[in-house]
Amino acid sequence: MSNSDKLYIFDTTLRDGEQSPGASMTKEEKLRIAKALEKMRVDIIEAGFPIASPGDFDAVQSIARTIKDSTVCGLARALEADIDRAGEALKEANSGRIHTFIATSPIHMQQKLRMTPDQVVEQAVWAVKRARQYTDNVEFSPEDAGRSEIDFLCRVIEQAIAAGATTINVPDTVGYNLPQQFGETIRTLIERIPNSDKAIFSVHCHNDLGLAVANSLAAVSQGARQVECTINGLGERAGNASLEEVVMAVRTRRDLFSCDTTLDTTQIVNCSRLVSGITGFPVQPNKAIVGANAFAHESGIHQDGVLKHRETYEIMRAEDVGWSQNRMVMGKHSGRNAFRTRLEELGITFASEEEINDAFRRFKDLADKKHEIFDEDLQALVSDAGFTAENEHIKLVSLKVCSETGETPYARVVLSVDDQEREGAASGSGPVDAAFKAIESIVQSEAELQLYSVNAITSGTDAQGEVTVRLRRNGGIVNGQGADTDIVIASAKAYVNAVNRLDQEQKAHPQGDV
Repeated sequence: MSNSDKLYIFDTTLRDGEQSPGASMTKEEKLRIAKALEKMRVDIIEAGFPIASPGDFDAVQSIARTIKDSTVCGLARALEADIDRAGEALKEANSGRIHTFIATSPIHMQQKLRMTPDQVVEQAVWAVKRARQYTDNVEFSPEDAGRSEIDFLCRVIEQAIAAGATTINVPDTVGYNLPQQFGETIRTLIERIPNSDKAIFSVHCHNDLGLAVANSLAAVSQGARQVECTINGLGERAGNASLEEVVMAVRTRRDLFSCDTTLDTTQIVNCSRLVSGITGFPVQPNKAIVGANAFAHESGIHQDGVLKHRETYEIMRAEDVGWSQNRMVMGKHSGRNAFRTRLEELGITFASEEEINDAFRRFKDLADKKHEIFDEDLQALVSDAGFTAENEHIKLVSLKVCSETGETPYARVVLSVDDQEREGAASGSGPVDAAFKAIESIVQSEAELQLYSVNAITSGTDAQGEVTVRLRRNGGIVNGQGADTDIVIASAKAYVNAVNRLDQEQKAHPQGDV
């Protein structure tokens, strides 16, 4: 596939996606997602923002050391410390890219940067040249390009390419553009910039008006050959362009697009489940491509049509995105080898035999409660244990809840806090409320509960419930997850998980959005 025929997929789940409130991930979780993206053959993985925190730097560095088949990218503002930090994090990458940016819209230049247009151009050129000291693969983004003046965009992009930028990303940072308008912007830039043929043009669209995918596709139709997107459309505010929707739209409508990706689309559903499980952001049932109902037909007319000829109501095959691929049901008689093999097929690996043994023990415990265990259960089982013991200074030991018609629900909980068992009890408006108050009587986190969400992982009354709890304290927001066949226990696990994360993962992303 030639450069003009190939559409490059730049996944920013680990950077922009992580900026969703409560979506912070540990280094181990980021590595799991990066490996899944590599298996899917994503071209570029934006692993993080190295200057943001020591944890972000460590994660980018670890991914750069591990990933061999995808390019690993680090984000940097047009500042010396940012670029040098990104260069250091990517030093051991098999293929590395530095992505540097500076705002170009009048409102950003005047109100945020307090810089003149000439100063912005000068800083952009300097940043690209600085990044070139570390790698020949440099991407430049004029932040808030969607609200920038076209003449100034042409000027700054032309000089960035002349300075050595090999990819030019045009971001609709605040999701302001409409498809026809954004496509026209891309066409104009490519036509008017004299050296536009020396770089690949990219787009990064936000979904504030629900148009991120539409804007991205409009740009591709006008010559953009890289799309920046995330799994499940994850991202701050209303999210980013959804990788699965962009990829499958281009592949399904080859009659309209003169390009295609080289992704292994059969890995899409697995990646979607992995990201959802790790972040605690459930996928809505009617979400395109990866939602539970995406290929479901209830209407009798639709069912009849699909049975006679699939394409009467399905424009894609479910198998092509990984829905029914190698779906294995496991149970209490499944052995360790089958368990390990299935997890590896789902992109889940273990660092030690101790981790495998612990996961297999939890699998057997689940198998005693639930007759059939599906892939979704395995993903939840591993995600539920994703916050490792060394970081988990608070653990749920036991929970007893009393709930009776006409009586006030009551909960008694035992927690291990730094290896010391402590007991608490409380009443509440319901069993979950009582359990949370009992936990709070011990941990005294002083956090505000912002979200409580329950999602059934599979069908049936014996299904595991996956609970997400979002806590806010001192401006920091974290999500906690828990899964169990008992929804109250799953809720308690999620709350304890969130309290642990409050102390471990509060961090800032300075100007991290493009």
